Amino acid sequence: MTGVTLTNTIKKYGEVQTIHDVNLQIEDGEFCVFVGPSGCGKSTLLRMVAGLEETTSGQIHIGNRDVTNVDAAERGVAMVFQSYALYPHMTVEENMGFGLKMTGHPKAEITKKVSEASHILKLDDYLKRKPKALSGGQRQRVAIGRAIVRGPEVFLFDEPLSNLDAELRVDMRVEIARLHKEIGATMIYVTHDQVEAMTLADKIVVLRAGRVEQVGKPMDLYNDPDNRFVAGFIGSPGMNFVAGQVTDKGVEIAALGGRVVAPNVTLPPIGTEVIVGLRPQSITLSAGDTAQLELRERLGAVAYDHLICTDGSKLIVETRGEDMLEEGTSVSLSFNDADVFLFDKETEARLR
Repeated sequence: MTGVTLTNTIKKYGEVQTIHDVNLQIEDGEFCVFVGPSGCGKSTLLRMVAGLEETTSGQIHIGNRDVTNVDAAERGVAMVFQSYALYPHMTVEENMGFGLKMTGHPKAEITKKVSEASHILKLDDYLKRKPKALSGGQRQRVAIGRAIVRGPEVFLFDEPLSNLDAELRVDMRVEIARLHKEIGATMIYVTHDQVEAMTLADKIVVLRAGRVEQVGKPMDLYNDPDNRFVAGFIGSPGMNFVAGQVTDKGVEIAALGGRVVAPNVTLPPIGTEVIVGLRPQSITLSAGDTAQLELRERLGAVAYDHLICTDGSKLIVETRGEDMLEEGTSVSLSFNDADVFLFDKETEARLR
């Protein structure tokens, strides 16, 4: 197996630039996830690695090979798409081995590779079935098996779980994580679902409008975001953002009825407006008059309380346990200074 390197990578469609000067190193055997909202360029970037989109400028290396202008079939990658793209008239076994058959591999070798892949993916009992007799999760495993039998240097996944229901998505996330550990291959995975990104990735690449906002381990991005976009995108529910103002004693936060001292942050001049960020689990509720509990989403042991502050700001607070306040109750909010994130109002960059 081998890694992938993107150097000053740019993609244009005519005069429209969709990928902006991406520099990225994906290590050998790493599980790297491209994540971001719809239209951010993550699938385009993946297709550039695959050779399905031309690279306007810059370079793409797979291992030590410059594959920037190499045909997709010669890059040593295998791609799993959102649609399963299985041949309906072929059995599972035939679908998985079709690529090798078309490239002239001996029948015995094809049988051996299909058997190995089906064992890894627990498809041994389904080899003689046709796709219509399979569930969505089983069909996606067949699509992954078709990629495995090719023995690629790099696996590419383009939102492979988008067509599955919630329960199957969880099951397939576990399957893909197990597969990565078992075969140790370099994998690049595209999703708009930050939960998938957090649970699967060794490394996350957060994209917005064709630009890389931040690269890092999942919990590093969660605990130490570089800007408001990353802070709001990584984590579920997303981070709360309210207005703050710098004073001689720290940052006053009208919506939360409190102040942040922020001793380890270099603050802008007194009077400057900033953005204050707090994650839902970092706020504690009690009876008071700072906000009103408008709606509660109950998810069993945890609930998400939707609040409206006296200044009109909206917040989500995570609460646990049986002793919860009722909807319509007026509440006060408390938090620890260490849990607060501060961002520049204009650039949205993190204040450090």
